[in-house]
Amino acid sequence: MPENKTPKNKTPKNKSQNAYKSAGVDIDAGNELVERIKPHVAKTKRSGVMGGIGGFGACFDLKETGYRDPLLVAATDGVGTKLKIAIETDHHDTVGIDLVAMCANDLIVQGAEPLFFLDYFATSKLEPESAARIVGGIADGCALAGCALIGGETAEMPGMYASKDYDLAGFCVGAVERTRVITGDRIKSGDIVLGLASGGLHSNGFSLVRKIMDETVLNQGGSYDAPAVFDPEISYAAALLSPTRLYIKSLLPVLQQSAPSGYPLIKGMAHITGGGILENIPRALPDGLKVELDGASWTMKPVFHWLREQGAIGDTDMLTTFNCGIGMVVIAAPEHAQNVKEQLSATGETVFEMGTVQPCDNDNDERVHIKNLGSLWMADTKS
Repeated sequence: MPENKTPKNKTPKNKSQNAYKSAGVDIDAGNELVERIKPHVAKTKRSGVMGGIGGFGACFDLKETGYRDPLLVAATDGVGTKLKIAIETDHHDTVGIDLVAMCANDLIVQGAEPLFFLDYFATSKLEPESAARIVGGIADGCALAGCALIGGETAEMPGMYASKDYDLAGFCVGAVERTRVITGDRIKSGDIVLGLASGGLHSNGFSLVRKIMDETVLNQGGSYDAPAVFDPEISYAAALLSPTRLYIKSLLPVLQQSAPSGYPLIKGMAHITGGGILENIPRALPDGLKVELDGASWTMKPVFHWLREQGAIGDTDMLTTFNCGIGMVVIAAPEHAQNVKEQLSATGETVFEMGTVQPCDNDNDERVHIKNLGSLWMADTKS
């Protein structure tokens, strides 16, 4: 047999790969991950998807979705320091759902249907098994949102992140017919404010959550896997990592219906993320309007009460740091609000009638006023 000699001035492929691997980057691990995630990606396929993953760019055929005169709506977001808890507890299966929800819920508030999603996953050392669980969660989120996972980037960056650390970012694009876009400009005094219950903390406030956990549980000999004192049936990890709720499939059928005026039944929406109820609802309101809410009209899960007590958190901090039991706010005219509430309830959403829209002096009035706030903090039932 002829000798297997390497031509002069050329480097054997395995030697090149070994050199890069010795620097901390494993190309083989990346290739293994691609193979592991292909089944997850396949289950998100929908109309408009062209080809599979692995190309330099991902193509999507908007015409195939059936839109006639669409506007494209785009959003990008991350999961934040909630990832630190997932990393410390080795629970990686649901943070991908958080990633999709933080983006897709931002699209639906403008009436847009999420069409496709791309992710960015960066880590110090790629571990295909745990990475596949993370991307599997992203695919689960895409399936819940009805959008396709059409591509992404995996970056192995030794020296940039500590061992086992990783970060996630997501990018979502949706579409809405030009005549159906939700801007909030039709909202007027007397309209009804409905709140859709959150699934828990969602993905905001986790720097404070982790501080409280350190001071009251971990430094006292407890652990994330211990039964939570506020809900002994589950662990702290399970309660804190409960994924962000996706509202797309509940809201889209309602958004497709019209009032006699020809406009959508829903006039405005607010995704309750960072900034909470106090800062997100005004983003949906026209100038000269505010909302009057009743704190006795909705409830929060026990984790919120526990955090407030353990962290000695004041009212404003609670309402701007956490969603306080409401993941999405929907505003409708009085004559349509009950219909909207019933339809959303029929899809499995817990819907609270929180209050009404009122006129305000933009310079002097609070844009969100909550009466009976003490009733909200005293409630101890699970929403």
